[in-house]
Amino acid sequence: MAIPDIFKQRAQSENWDITDAATLQTKQTIEADVIIIGTGAGGGVSAEVLSQAGLNVVMIEEGGLFTSDNFNMDELQSYGDLYQEGAGRTTKDGAISIFQGRAVGGTTVVNWTSSFRTPNGTLEHWQQNHGVSGFSPEEMTPYFEKMEQRLNVAKWAMPPNANNDLLKRGCEANNWSWAVIPRNVSGCWDLGYCGTGCPTNAKQSMLVTTVPEALKNGARLFYRCSADKIVFSQHNAESVECLALGSDGKTPTGVRLSFKAPHIVLAGGAINNPGLLLRSHAPDPHERIGKRTTIHPVNASLAQMGEDVNPFYGAPQSIYSDHFQWNTGGDIGFKLEVPPMQPAMGAQIVGFHGLKLTDTMAQLPNLQGTIALLRDGFHEQSQGGTVELDGQGKPVLDYPLTDYLWQGLRKAHHVMAEAQFAAGAKKVMPLHHDAIFYRSLTACKAAIDSLPQELHRQRLMTAHLMGGCTMGEDMSQSVVNSQGRFHLADNLYVIDGSVFPTSIGANPQLSIYGLALKQASQLASKIKQG
Repeated sequence: MAIPDIFKQRAQSENWDITDAATLQTKQTIEADVIIIGTGAGGGVSAEVLSQAGLNVVMIEEGGLFTSDNFNMDELQSYGDLYQEGAGRTTKDGAISIFQGRAVGGTTVVNWTSSFRTPNGTLEHWQQNHGVSGFSPEEMTPYFEKMEQRLNVAKWAMPPNANNDLLKRGCEANNWSWAVIPRNVSGCWDLGYCGTGCPTNAKQSMLVTTVPEALKNGARLFYRCSADKIVFSQHNAESVECLALGSDGKTPTGVRLSFKAPHIVLAGGAINNPGLLLRSHAPDPHERIGKRTTIHPVNASLAQMGEDVNPFYGAPQSIYSDHFQWNTGGDIGFKLEVPPMQPAMGAQIVGFHGLKLTDTMAQLPNLQGTIALLRDGFHEQSQGGTVELDGQGKPVLDYPLTDYLWQGLRKAHHVMAEAQFAAGAKKVMPLHHDAIFYRSLTACKAAIDSLPQELHRQRLMTAHLMGGCTMGEDMSQSVVNSQGRFHLADNLYVIDGSVFPTSIGANPQLSIYGLALKQASQLASKIKQG
């Protein structure tokens, strides 16, 4: 059955104003009421809110425009088209893989749909320790509720796939708490290939929700358009200077575009936002731009089961456990989830080479994966990393691993092995260059304690990027205030996850949606009031 491409259909019937910058031949100057850089969770919601207020909005997106007709569940094509650096982005030292979207709709196009509200403990910590105002659990609840309704967020009603069910079984066997994950889907076909773009338009990403709404309201979209720098004058951001990218989405064509507006919103994410500000020599007397960039460091454990798991089918994430998230006895907290393991994604998660990789992947139908998301930013030895510019002016994240983080990674490996053996695993292997599959929990734990905790030997990754433009009322400790306004430019706002003072302690997309609805609504009211 053919699935209609609703983006293309609406674009034609509603005469949307969309420009592929790769097709432009000459320099252009574009003016609007509001310029929004980025079309992901922060930029998409902001565009919808501000366009609904009757403002002339222009959206700028570095990535390409890909819609459901392009989403054929081909992993290699999708990673090249839809991810930063072809899904090859890493930290500065190459030790931590970073999975981040790069397309119209941003990471919401390729995430695994898990939708959690910001934990109350996180919101309270921000207010008590980082000078953030207006973000109490009570104040944020209506914004979360509105975005849950807008994006059809609800607990997954279907039975979990085997990959997720085994996490549930392991938790129950150990008497650990677990729960069902809310997902932002409507009419989901349960295919499992959320990470390659949803071919049925079930995922309620910005690509099929807020960006189309903004375009219907008269907003304009420029894609394959890379923000090079913001031009600052005294107390203002005057313009955004952009480079048109070719049809490959990477190579500048030589055409430059200048976007001018009395209000500019930066929503390019926790690596690209600081990079753009640094490249623009934004005023930063306290050197806070790029600091406290947190990531939810993730490690993983593989279990070989005596039954079919087929971790490449079904809703990628539907079960989680926060049993080890908050009451940690001083150790770093972490969330337990599972990753989908399509062949290419599975091979990247496993991270081995040569015969060890091929031998492990040959067992894929019987493998179960569990991951731990460490809650970064809540301890003096967990302050995140720093975004800086490389020799070509590209942003890179320098993320040091402290003893506190290594201790948390080791504990997480112990817990994941306990869950997998309790669920009936025949063998378990912590993902580490020197590890093998171990036949007993005792042997596995002994190996975890003896394996060297070294970069490039332990497999580490993240899909959650936060901070780098942190919010707060103290200018010496933050980049923007609690409304998202840049401290030293009256008309520049940062509205996305890069303003979070710490990591969330949960998959961050709903946290960004709620924040963006709040801050964009405040900005719209301020503009309308003059």
